[in-house]
Amino acid sequence: MKIVVDENMPHARELFAEFGEVIPLPGRQMQAADLQEADVLLVRSVTRVDAALLASCPRLSFVGTATIGTDHVDKGLLAERGIPFFSAPGCNKYSVGDYVLSALLVLAERHELNLSEMSLAVIGAGNTGECVAGKAEALGMRVLRCDPPRARAAEASEAAQFVDYQQALEADIVSFHVPITRQGPDATFHLLDAAQIAARPAGQILINASRGEVWDNQALLARQQSQAPLRLVMDVWEGEPEPLQALVPHTELATPHIAGYSLEGKARGTWMLYEALCRQLGRTPRQDLQSLLPTPEVREVTPGQPADQALIKQLVHLIYDVRRDDARFRNRLGVAGSFDEQRKYYPERRELSSLQLKGPFAGAALARLGFVCQPD
Repeated sequence: MKIVVDENMPHARELFAEFGEVIPLPGRQMQAADLQEADVLLVRSVTRVDAALLASCPRLSFVGTATIGTDHVDKGLLAERGIPFFSAPGCNKYSVGDYVLSALLVLAERHELNLSEMSLAVIGAGNTGECVAGKAEALGMRVLRCDPPRARAAEASEAAQFVDYQQALEADIVSFHVPITRQGPDATFHLLDAAQIAARPAGQILINASRGEVWDNQALLARQQSQAPLRLVMDVWEGEPEPLQALVPHTELATPHIAGYSLEGKARGTWMLYEALCRQLGRTPRQDLQSLLPTPEVREVTPGQPADQALIKQLVHLIYDVRRDDARFRNRLGVAGSFDEQRKYYPERRELSSLQLKGPFAGAALARLGFVCQPD
């Protein structure tokens, strides 16, 4: 069995070698010729799985993406050909949640904000959106959920928890966690369009850790060059891997599509595909997820006081401070190939769950943020 994998998919060789030959290739450069003898194709979001890529792959019997989003895969084509397809829903939701939490705490300190007095709207209340919502609620924030497909499918009692898009945009902070879709009643392409951008109040915080095309980047640049700019946190960009460079200096935080890049998140995505292939072949998994992860540098902390916003910031940034990624991105902006390079060689980053908090102040609020807590 020949297994073609994105070369940046962690632990692929360790997990899939038991099935056959593992062939790592650059994700953005995969071509039909690479798949002529492939039985399994494993990709990430940078590879478009379409008719051109699948033009000559008679042996292909399994396609998987180690990502939450699947907009880069022509699922209809795979179904027509009878090729099973698997994704990794929720694999990096905790990582993205940690990213948003870290960013919120940076902006709160920078602009002297009390997050517990603010509202946050989550656009897209799926795995990732709900994780972000839970962390915001643990901070004491008022959370609004906007997800029209889920609202329509929910029972009447549950539908009441959702607000419409216009209501969501009135929140102090709006965080986007949607797939990219271009057609239908719930299309998300330029969901934040020029008109919506122009209507936003000065200083409103907008966060995008979903897909770059969800925001109209040119319209954002025009708004940011005005006298009433917004506060933008951007992990994703139109035109990746060539973001709109002129927009970057007008952001509060800017990163190269790495919100979901924790060690756990990346390993979990590969692991979920490993489990799926095991099921497909009728095998019992021989390896477990935890065996893939190294021992964290910081394993245990005993807080010496109740968890206020300042302490939470210290604890979160002990594990992940988004400003480090922001600084690297800005320093390399304009360097050819740097966007993908920073993703390929992204430094080791753990999730909050890698840190165990002990003592009388390791309470429920810290546990809801994602830490492992053992109160006395």
